[in-house]
Amino acid sequence: MIIRLAKKGDEASIARVHVDSWKTTYKGIVEDSYLETLSYDNRKSMWEKAIQAGHEKSCLFVAEVEGDIVGFASAGPERTKKYKVDGELYAIYILKDFQKRGIGKALYSKVRECLIKNGYKSMLVWVLADNPSRNFYLSLEPQEIDTENIQIGNQAYEEIAYGWNFIGV
Repeated sequence: MIIRLAKKGDEASIARVHVDSWKTTYKGIVEDSYLETLSYDNRKSMWEKAIQAGHEKSCLFVAEVEGDIVGFASAGPERTKKYKVDGELYAIYILKDFQKRGIGKALYSKVRECLIKNGYKSMLVWVLADNPSRNFYLSLEPQEIDTENIQIGNQAYEEIAYGWNFIGV
């Protein structure tokens, strides 16, 4: 396994991981009609913009196994400014067949290093309450900061913010 910064040309693979991970992770949680609307093209365009933005204030890492991108993680400034944290882990997604192999922890570690390097002191992540991967985040010993209801498609879902007050060494 190799963890590296995303670069131009990775967009389609990141989009595939993003869409496919949503469809497997949230099957039975998020309504099927919403999952069916997820598109590789829309996500590819989103990730093209993220890669073009660079890594000055944010970071986007990919995990490769035998040359194929099987996971990614992104992070940057905390978006709401409502909490006493400055960084945010936006996403970690790993294809189902590659989960539970240490890739998530490796991606988390790289994101944390990147945020520290960019001057961040703390971080949070939002996780759907029914996300089967929630235990992954709990294993990293965060504090629960808040809960909110968010709209995905036509349904409301509970989302939990977990935080780390000090991410430095």
